[in-house]
Amino acid sequence: MELEAGAHSVYKIRYHMVTAVKYRKVLLNPEVEGCIREAMKGINERYNIKIDEIGFDGDHIYIFCGAKAQYSPSQVIRIIKSITAKQVFKQFPKLRREELWGGEFWSDGKYIGTVGEATNEEVIKRYIRNQGINKTDANQRIEQLRLFRI
Repeated sequence: MELEAGAHSVYKIRYHMVTAVKYRKVLLNPEVEGCIREAMKGINERYNIKIDEIGFDGDHIYIFCGAKAQYSPSQVIRIIKSITAKQVFKQFPKLRREELWGGEFWSDGKYIGTVGEATNEEVIKRYIRNQGINKTDANQRIEQLRLFRI
């Protein structure tokens, strides 16, 4: 985790965030994932929210990111959810009409955890990279659970 600098501050802030698709619908296919990844690039450029890792698991997304000290964690997830939802609905209008009748892409719920120094950072990154793997591969899942000493 590197120090980052703003106009008047130096910071080292990282978050592990998880949010689900509305109604827990399994809509995160490769096309939608690609759209979200592209939106994330724009978020990085516009808001300077650095996305370190993104993991998808059918009906929810895992994000490891950092942001300026001026943004609260809830502002960061709100920015991400808002912009990605707009882009997904713009590129896939059928999802709004046929799958998500309420007009929202993401559920209201979320998980936000702060991440400390290097040991926690690597554990979280590995965990996010392993999302969406073949669920029948029990050995790989057991290894993943060992990361958190479960």
